Amino acid sequence: MRRQSDTMFDSALPLPLFGKGKVRDTYDLGENLLIVATDRISAFDVVLANAIPCKGKVLNQLSAFWFARTAHLVPNHVVAVVDEARVLPPSLSHLRLESSSLVGRSMIVRKARQVPVECVVRGYLSGSAWEEYREKGTACGLKLPGHLKESEKLPEPIFTPTTKAESGHDMPLTRNEMVKLIGQSLADEVETRTKAVYAYARDQASDKGIIIADTKMEFGMVGGNVILTDELLTPDSSRFWEASQYKEGQSQPSYDKQPVRDWLVKMGWDKKPPAPLLSDEVVRQTAERYCEAYRRLTGAELA
Repeated sequence: MRRQSDTMFDSALPLPLFGKGKVRDTYDLGENLLIVATDRISAFDVVLANAIPCKGKVLNQLSAFWFARTAHLVPNHVVAVVDEARVLPPSLSHLRLESSSLVGRSMIVRKARQVPVECVVRGYLSGSAWEEYREKGTACGLKLPGHLKESEKLPEPIFTPTTKAESGHDMPLTRNEMVKLIGQSLADEVETRTKAVYAYARDQASDKGIIIADTKMEFGMVGGNVILTDELLTPDSSRFWEASQYKEGQSQPSYDKQPVRDWLVKMGWDKKPPAPLLSDEVVRQTAERYCEAYRRLTGAELA
C-alpha cells in the first residue's frame, strides 16, 4: 500500500489540455500526446470525490506491460513510458518540478484517429451478458448454447462491440451496425485483432493463476494502419478472477473496483452525483486489489 500523499486526483500541468476523462488527463504535445493516469475512480458513470492510492500507476504500468507484450500481434500508440524523469523530451523540460509526479503514471503516445467502437471480447458469461442470457438466451444479441451457468466459460470467445460514448453508458452494437459505422474491412480487422490479443493475454494470465473473463480495447488509425490505443488489459477495462476460487454458477470476486460498487449500493446511493465519500476501509481494499492484480500479472512490485 502507498501513502495517501502518493495519490494524484488532477494532474493540472502547464500544457494544452487535449482531453479529460474519468480517470486520465491528456495533454497535447504537437505530434504526440501525454496521457496521465490519475487516481480518480468512477462508479455507475460518476467520478467519486475519493482518490484510490496507486490506481493510476497500476493502470499506466499494467497497460505498458501488455502493450509491450502484444506488439507482435498489433502495433500500439506507445512512444515512451515515463518511468524515469529523464524520459521527458526536451520540449517538456519546463515540467521539471512536475516530472516526479508523472513518473510511473504517464506515457507519451502517438496521435491517432480513433475508431468509434469499444471492442469487447468475452470468454466467460458474466455481467450484463449474463443478465441478457438469462432473459433471452443471447449475449449482446448473439445466440448462445442453452443451459449455460453464470460465469461459465464460453465454448469460444465472443466479440460484442459497443458504441464509444463521450458520457454515460456505451450501447451494444450488432455486427451489422458496426459494419455500417466503420466499414466491413475495418470491422473484420479490429475483431480479429481483439480476439488475438485476448487469447494471448488469457493464456499468459492463466499461467499466473488469473482468469481474464472479458476485456475491452480501443483502436485508432495512423497512416492507414490500425493500432491499439488508450489502456490495455487493466482492472478498469477487464474482469480478472482468481483461478483458485473460480466456481461456475455464481458471481466471482474480481481484481477491480467491486468493493466500491458494493459499498455504494449498500449505502443506498441513487447513482446520481454527488456520490457519498468512500470509507477509508473501502479505499484501502480497492487499492490493495489494484496493486495485487499488478503483482500477480507482472510478477513485479509496483514502482
